[in-house]
Amino acid sequence: MQTKFKTLRSMIESGDLTFLMEAHNGLSAKIVEETGFQGIWASGLSISSALGVRDRNEASWTQILEVVEHMSDITNVPILMDGDTGFGDFNNVSRLVRKMCQRHIAGVCIEDKMFPKQNSFLGERQPLIPVEDFNAKIKAAKDAQLDPDFVFVARLEALISGHSLQEALDRAHAYREAGADAILVHSKKSDVSEVAEFCQAWTEDCPLVVVPTKYYKTPVNVFRDLGISTVIWANHNMRAAVTAMSDICQSIYDSQSLVEAESRVAPLERVFNLSGETEFSAYEKQLFEKSL
Repeated sequence: MQTKFKTLRSMIESGDLTFLMEAHNGLSAKIVEETGFQGIWASGLSISSALGVRDRNEASWTQILEVVEHMSDITNVPILMDGDTGFGDFNNVSRLVRKMCQRHIAGVCIEDKMFPKQNSFLGERQPLIPVEDFNAKIKAAKDAQLDPDFVFVARLEALISGHSLQEALDRAHAYREAGADAILVHSKKSDVSEVAEFCQAWTEDCPLVVVPTKYYKTPVNVFRDLGISTVIWANHNMRAAVTAMSDICQSIYDSQSLVEAESRVAPLERVFNLSGETEFSAYEKQLFEKSL
């Protein structure tokens, strides 16, 4: 049986288009796995939102990692963790990666912006860190990894920060040379044109990853034609939860009753199954039968 590390590497390096689905806690991670997704994206935005804080590194890296550890414990599929900007300099990245490996979290994606980070869809021309500083983070991460198949995805913020295509390409080449296992090219345009231009100019044998949150109307065959390795569906479980909880709260508030709400929520048996209660009960029975 492949380790989670090897499975994620196989997905990223596969010749077929693969998909990572967002989760932000153990429950949502289990649902992602049960749905059939082969890998999970542990979204920094979604986890921060679920914790009730802004996506600006207001949650510490240990708080984020604790959430992702619960996700890793309850699932058998690999997790690519959103590591923001690495929570500091190369030394912070080194410690983060070691702790991730100890928890069987198969990969990290780190972006080349300043710490503390700001969500990419807020503001304009967010400053990027010098290439040599980001290269140091990549090298420190690869030196620190406890499994040879741990995946480091270097996330390019050049295009989304208003820089030129050439700047994005130059940075991507430098990051690949420093040891990045894949490049995530990010864009906030409402169509795929900017990403497509980058992909068509990219000549290295290095997997490309995209997050089509803004250009969501793009058919997946376009990504296949562009030679993209992996698509991340980045935040829709969290956003779906917000809508569903808001609707149920309003219904109960307005009606002062659970009658209407009960038919619109998961039965408790479903919750017990997701959390492993059924398995525990069976195991408990087995243990006590052995003791008789």
